Amino acid sequence: MGQRLTQIATRTGDNGTTGLGDNTRVSKNSLRVHAMGDVDELNSSIGVLLCEDMPARVRALLVEIQQQLFNLGGELSIPGFELLKPEAVLALDAALAEHNEQLPRLQEFILPAGSRAASLAHVCRTVARRAERAVVALEGQETLKDTPRQYLNRLSDLLFVLARVLNRYRTDGTVGDDVYWKSERLAQAEAE
Repeated sequence: MGQRLTQIATRTGDNGTTGLGDNTRVSKNSLRVHAMGDVDELNSSIGVLLCEDMPARVRALLVEIQQQLFNLGGELSIPGFELLKPEAVLALDAALAEHNEQLPRLQEFILPAGSRAASLAHVCRTVARRAERAVVALEGQETLKDTPRQYLNRLSDLLFVLARVLNRYRTDGTVGDDVYWKSERLAQAEAE
């Protein structure tokens, strides 16, 4: 791994380029930098979500996800390097199964709304999808391992499930619910 940051304002990016972990310089508009930026934004968004009240198991899971996203960002910053391991995807699969099992089946689409924590989880989900699209776009130009794309895909699914978990979480003993889309088609079917 390269040197740790000791100076933040280097001015080396004033010309529109940035340095990668292998000391090459690329345009700040390159697909690799877009992917790195989207993963960084996702990690930061999860940091905001972690400011909310939530079950301890969800908090611990999100903290671990932040660590893995930092690994993913590092992997993206060093072409050809691997930091995010396939086991990280398996951990998301296990978390998906665990948290989804406690939820009622969806009968209709839900809106990205509800409690503040659930709404922030939905924002994280959409940022995860954008990061996934950025990684897929980068894969169109460069060879990448499958794990980054798989991790982001699974993470967006997990964030959807966690939003549903967080909509049900209340410290006062009551149970919340999802905010359902009011489908005109279903309303007409129910009226008939």
